Amino acid sequence: SVGNVIYPQEVINKYGADILRLWVASADYQADVRISNDILKQLSEVYRKIRNTFRYILGSVSDFNPNTDKVIYQELLEIDRWALMRLEQVREKVTAAYEEYEFHLIYHTVHNFCTVDLSSIYLDILKDRVYTGAPHSLERRAAQTVMYEILNTLVRLISPVLTFTAEEVWQHISKEENMPESIQLADWPVAHREYLDAQLEAKWNHVLTIRGEITKVLETARRNKVIGHSLDANVTVYADGEAFAQLLAMNKELANILIVSNINVLEHVEQAPEHASRIPNMEMAIIVTQAEGEKCERCWIYSGTVGHAAEHTTLCQRCANVVEKLSDD
Repeated sequence: SVGNVIYPQEVINKYGADILRLWVASADYQADVRISNDILKQLSEVYRKIRNTFRYILGSVSDFNPNTDKVIYQELLEIDRWALMRLEQVREKVTAAYEEYEFHLIYHTVHNFCTVDLSSIYLDILKDRVYTGAPHSLERRAAQTVMYEILNTLVRLISPVLTFTAEEVWQHISKEENMPESIQLADWPVAHREYLDAQLEAKWNHVLTIRGEITKVLETARRNKVIGHSLDANVTVYADGEAFAQLLAMNKELANILIVSNINVLEHVEQAPEHASRIPNMEMAIIVTQAEGEKCERCWIYSGTVGHAAEHTTLCQRCANVVEKLSDD
């Protein structure tokens, strides 16, 4: 009817052509296809999330040369291998969706990957390594290796839909040898079946479930003014059974995974104090307290080593060592 129309050029002028392309991809053409200003506004938020993911990764790998700095798979941390496994699962699902013309699945898969796997988990955990690690350290280069792989794969996966954005991202990627000047000339991402690991997937599904429960307790502590930021926290976990074994096996990495200053894992849930937060359906009880020690002004982690380096009285020993190395370089 007259007036009940949204003109494509108006959408392009207001949001850009890629939003219109994203709307087409997001719609399940087997059902009624709807469009409205509210729908376009929602899509622009999804687009912004995808774009900001690219932007963040580009910034994080700005000093990474893929021809000389890559770390081999066997030397990656377990969380890095988990991220590559998720990337391969996304590649498989998106490729199949293109072949079956199920474009709405591409939209949902990429958005979920950017929002959940990357923003809420992997990229959040990586911040300490990327921001505070020594520039050429194995840990930092490993993180950059995986971020570069994600960037290089994801931009190819979305290029048929977000054509202009993909080209813009491509022009800012540090190129490997034989990479074309335009994304439109690039090959489709190759399969990496070696990234798929059922045992790793099962382990990290459990680890991330535990992380999610501890994060809820941290949020409650933040609301109750016990802490201001997760790095202000000391976490004590009482656990039994599989949860205890899992936490104990990853004890060295747990503080980094949870983004807290310190974590203690103790056995026997029944010995947890009454005020501990008990997790339904899991053999766990959690207590959050203010972290002890001084806050390092560089990494924000509370540590008993802050001030031990005479020339860097506001830094923890780890950060002082990195700064000294930067000064020497």
